[in-house]
Amino acid sequence: MSLTDLEPKLKEWRIDSVIVYQGEHIKEEWHARGEDAVAPLYSCTKSVLSALVGIAIDRGDLTGSNAMIGTYLQSYMTSGDEPWRSITVKQLLTMTPGFDWPDFDKPYKTLRKAQDPISFALSQPIIHTPGQAFTYNSGGSHLLSAILTKATGMSALQYAKRHLFEPLGFSAAKWSERGGVSEGGTGLSLTGGDLVRFGALYLKKGRWGEARLLSGEWVEESTAMSHRGLLHYEPPIYGGYGYHWWCSPTEHNGASDVYFAFGHGGQYLMILPEVEAVVMVRKAITKRNEALYSRKLIFEDILPSLWS
Repeated sequence: MSLTDLEPKLKEWRIDSVIVYQGEHIKEEWHARGEDAVAPLYSCTKSVLSALVGIAIDRGDLTGSNAMIGTYLQSYMTSGDEPWRSITVKQLLTMTPGFDWPDFDKPYKTLRKAQDPISFALSQPIIHTPGQAFTYNSGGSHLLSAILTKATGMSALQYAKRHLFEPLGFSAAKWSERGGVSEGGTGLSLTGGDLVRFGALYLKKGRWGEARLLSGEWVEESTAMSHRGLLHYEPPIYGGYGYHWWCSPTEHNGASDVYFAFGHGGQYLMILPEVEAVVMVRKAITKRNEALYSRKLIFEDILPSLWS
């Protein structure tokens, strides 16, 4: 069944865009407004940031995922921040730094309004042993962006343009920032087609044409499940968690081992290695659990056609 055949359902579910990539090309696409456009990624931004951290490690700009954040954020820390110094980049990537951040990113709005978001994130108390408890939060993501900027001398957007967006041939990109630091947890806007290119880079294990943009080791490591995350959540919108990527094994979704970037309201960039495909879905923001419509579209309507 084609996306055109699904149009009544797409409109009812308030889907904005769908792009299906398989076999080295875009197989099919549908846009509610007739054409692709630059639009917010919301928390899909986090997966792009993960790639930039991987690139920085590959290039030697960052010493590694086990680097302690105090090495890079020393100027933001006070004598009372001692427990923070030994938290690692990996623990920020896996959302297990141990600091207090209520469920479903509740402090995000306060973080965004803060005069100094970095200091706000660092002011949260440590309530878990780092590396153990999963707490989804954009505060840690913003710290990663700040670390990237400290290590490279460039904002995440500047670094991405040089080492990721331009090599991939992106048409446009916008990324909100504060004080020269790109917003870590959200804030990036891309076209759907460019987001699919990013997904295809992961499908190809970090290669783009003849160029190696990201190590295959980082692709494998960052998209493997590091924590069970929200595998228990119902409806099954989320999954386990890697390095700022969600993971959904076959036993979780009943269809195929996949990993994906997920953004507020049902924005999905899903990588389906078993069928060598990437599926991008954008949806209008409605109720939280209506993000399930995007997931149902992928698993019930799109994936069956990709096995043949």
